[in-house]
Amino acid sequence: MTVVLLALAASVSWGVSDFLGGLTSRRLSLATVMGITTPLGLVAIGILVAVRGEELPGASFVLWGLLAGVLGAIGISALYQGLAVGQMGVVAPISASAPMIPITFGLIRGDRPSSLQGIGIVLAVVGVILTSRERVQGSRRGRVAQGAAFGLVAATSFGVSLLALDQSANADPYWATFIVRFGATVTVAAALLVIRPTIRAARSYWPALAAIGVLDISGTVFFSVATTKGLISIVAALITMVPVVVALLARFVVHERLQRIQIAGAALAVAGVACISAG
Repeated sequence: MTVVLLALAASVSWGVSDFLGGLTSRRLSLATVMGITTPLGLVAIGILVAVRGEELPGASFVLWGLLAGVLGAIGISALYQGLAVGQMGVVAPISASAPMIPITFGLIRGDRPSSLQGIGIVLAVVGVILTSRERVQGSRRGRVAQGAAFGLVAATSFGVSLLALDQSANADPYWATFIVRFGATVTVAAALLVIRPTIRAARSYWPALAAIGVLDISGTVFFSVATTKGLISIVAALITMVPVVVALLARFVVHERLQRIQIAGAALAVAGVACISAG
């Protein structure tokens, strides 16, 4: 039960953070959002690590943590851009297919899901494909929804990042989260030095930016701790609830409307998650 609660807490934290990040990226540049929220998250986890007072548990986990951080920065940048240019209810479910990567890794490693979990995996994949489709007005054929490509980049980056984070968290989930955010911060800083964009945000945006940074790092902590208490495949399956949080917020806050095929796809994806979790 602890694993379930931690994984769901990660889903809620990441879901709210993704929604706020995508919404804010529609008003501010992606460089501004990433350039402010990423180091804020590093400060937050740095304070938590300092308060705990635990020593760095060796160095073997650092490379895994840095890899997770770099990929995480790429993933979150792609996600925010996708949420900014496309429908949140479309981009979020695609990016949330990221857990399929650690689930597949578990299968290759020797995990054997039940029949119900196998059905769930199929439903989730089909659901993501359907959710990424939208119809062009005046045409009978569908096309890839705007922002879907960014969602796919985010899904791939997040999926591999989750595997690396799981490996790093075995040493200490809190220190692993710090290393992950350190790697992400360095990656973002390097990109900003190359691009040299103007980073500017009015004072009214700072509460949202602070919330994004804190919620994102909170989700990482919850996920890291959850992987030390249960199987990565189970935790990964449960965090696919992230798009449900984003979709609900998008529906009730910005009043987004999804087409029938997208609603059906999202429903299939959620049903797949339910089967995976129940199995």
